[in-house]
Amino acid sequence: MTVAKKMQEFADNSSWIRKMFEQGAKMKAEFGEENVFDFSLGNPDVSPPKKFFKVLTELAECDTPGMHAYMPNGGYHYVREAVATHLSDEQGVEVGMGDVLMTCGAAGALNVVMKSLLDPGDEVIILSPFFVEYHFYIDNHGGVVKVVPTDDQFQLDLAALENALSGKTKAVLINSPNNPTGQMYSAESLAALGTLLNKAGENFCTTIYLISDEPYRKIVFDGAETPSIMTTTTNSLVVSSYSKDLSLPGERIGYIAVHPDMHEKDLLLNAMTLANRILGFVNAPALMQRAIAELQEETVDASIYEERRKVFCKVLDAAGLEYVMPKGAFYLFPKTPLADDVEFCKLLQEEKILAVPGQGFGTPGYIRLAFCVDKEVIARSVDGFQRAVAKAKEVK
Repeated sequence: MTVAKKMQEFADNSSWIRKMFEQGAKMKAEFGEENVFDFSLGNPDVSPPKKFFKVLTELAECDTPGMHAYMPNGGYHYVREAVATHLSDEQGVEVGMGDVLMTCGAAGALNVVMKSLLDPGDEVIILSPFFVEYHFYIDNHGGVVKVVPTDDQFQLDLAALENALSGKTKAVLINSPNNPTGQMYSAESLAALGTLLNKAGENFCTTIYLISDEPYRKIVFDGAETPSIMTTTTNSLVVSSYSKDLSLPGERIGYIAVHPDMHEKDLLLNAMTLANRILGFVNAPALMQRAIAELQEETVDASIYEERRKVFCKVLDAAGLEYVMPKGAFYLFPKTPLADDVEFCKLLQEEKILAVPGQGFGTPGYIRLAFCVDKEVIARSVDGFQRAVAKAKEVK
């Protein structure tokens, strides 16, 4: 075999999201893009804020020597200072420049964190439904994934989490607002989680870190605010990117922030700075670091996604599909009328509708629908959803 066995296995069981994306490309070529309702990929289509283009133009025209040279592996100091100042307001904790590392997106950040924290066999708890790549990021660095389900409203199940904790638990990784459900964990439940992890760490004579993956933090609806995790435990890290709140997924710019009062913080920061380099990232993109330093108070117009959510919910209501109203992000995660979510996705494809099976997120019996498309496209999908549900009832 020409490739590693593990990679061949990963490829054979690769992300459902990418599979559906590739299927969508084929269908669009066959039937025409305007005739396919592609809700498979969370690729933000809302334009970045106008200030981004102004800042980018100014940076592109700047010929100051060293503009595109190497910098410290953790990123430019003034950029980290800008991020830290914003995070201090956001998290309710005084974050310093030295508590922040710039990274190649949130994915790069998570790999840096896992490389720095995990010894072979260490366990990382993730909550289902979960972002599909978490398994790979943890496996990349010798960790063991332990999946704990959320409750029927996709909220934290603290009893289940407590039962899953052990002396091997190194971290709990959460994502709120969540991909794929759009749900947000409450401040009260996060505080209880922080207390739970601190007590478990004392009982097992170890440290259990709480890692919060927050690329959707600013995309929230109904006037909601994403709670801080840094107020819940000093053993906390925030990982995020500007892929969603500035609509810059292709620019691969993000950061890691550690709690300023974390025990042995400097040891972890040094390890992560080294990991940033030896994993091959070297440093976050210079141009994008300079850009986001001036965009800390900017975000896309989340009301566009909120309006699409409203339209999509009407479509799902008309089709008779059950769902929990998302509080943020740009996904709906309805139950499928068939127990086999893959089969229901096939019925949807017959109607030229592309959705991702819930089993790809560790939760069979659901589908993920991304509303990163024009609301008129969403509205026009209503007949197809109704026909697919009717077919599913016949199959039953």
